[in-house]
Amino acid sequence: MNESYRTVAGRERARFEISGSEFIGHVAPVETVEAAEQFVDAISTEYADATHNVPAYRVRAEPLREWASDDGEPSGSAGDPALNVLEQEELENVAAVVTRYYGGTKLGVGGLARAYSRGVKEAIEETEIIEERPHERFSITVEYDDSGSVRGILESEGVEFEASYEADVEFAVRVPKPDGSELRDRIRSATSGRATFSE
Repeated sequence: MNESYRTVAGRERARFEISGSEFIGHVAPVETVEAAEQFVDAISTEYADATHNVPAYRVRAEPLREWASDDGEPSGSAGDPALNVLEQEELENVAAVVTRYYGGTKLGVGGLARAYSRGVKEAIEETEIIEERPHERFSITVEYDDSGSVRGILESEGVEFEASYEADVEFAVRVPKPDGSELRDRIRSATSGRATFSE
């Protein structure tokens, strides 16, 4: 699963009203099922006073994990329509939640399906769809003497990293999977094998 995939660039939301009910669509990029579930939990907590928080996500795993829930709405009227938008847009590593504050008018199954799919669509439109490559994360630990050359390699490669300076220097790195082993090799040779790596 090293090939690139479509996902959303960032976390966004969109708000609209239908027949007095307020809907708020939320989307976020996620890299794991755990991250997707944390996003769903965070929205459900933030909007705990809402009538419904309908979640859906598609996460790249072996095999692809897809999940949705109607969260108390009539069966098939909410979760599946939300998930269908992610499928139609061919998005992966995305979590979505559509929050509903009931306004007193029943929308029927068809109306609900349209509203929940619109919630996801409009939230996606607020962000942008990007091509992403699978990434891996690992830590590089070196002594201070080697930290300058390691930092120089990471910066010249444009690698995402965070550095913490304690007794040793640790770089937490996020790099596209196809580039990971080559980066480790470069750092090994630059530090004459003194760098240690951990997942």
